[in-house]
Amino acid sequence: MIPVEEARAAARSQDLDLVEIAPDVRPPVCKIMDYGKFRFDRSKKAKEAKQRQSQIEIKEVKLRPNIGDHDLETKLNRARQFLESGNHVRITIMFRAREMRRPENGYRLLERAQEILDDSAQVAQAPPPTLQSRDLSMVLKPA
Repeated sequence: MIPVEEARAAARSQDLDLVEIAPDVRPPVCKIMDYGKFRFDRSKKAKEAKQRQSQIEIKEVKLRPNIGDHDLETKLNRARQFLESGNHVRITIMFRAREMRRPENGYRLLERAQEILDDSAQVAQAPPPTLQSRDLSMVLKPA
């Protein structure tokens, strides 16, 4: 353990800074370094880390419970394109008025969509067991 004044004098003699590394520890830990260079390197590493991270984009395909077969194929082909480009896909079934009485139609439609997209997707978020609002959704991620 070196006294603070002696450490400051050693840092000044080398044209460097005395930087406190761990202030909560007893005795506090300090290091002699070029603080400006340290800050620059730290910001450079943060920029690189930010560039390397990837944002997951969720695309949405909306369906109705009484959708026709061909319309369903068209919508799910679009979902397949989203999945192949690396995006997650949320398939949402929108209910209106009397359709709310039969939520099992929406669940069946989601199961059917999952079967059709089985080769290129896997379920990231399953639909809730009970219908809580006018929408029912499931999130798929690329396989």
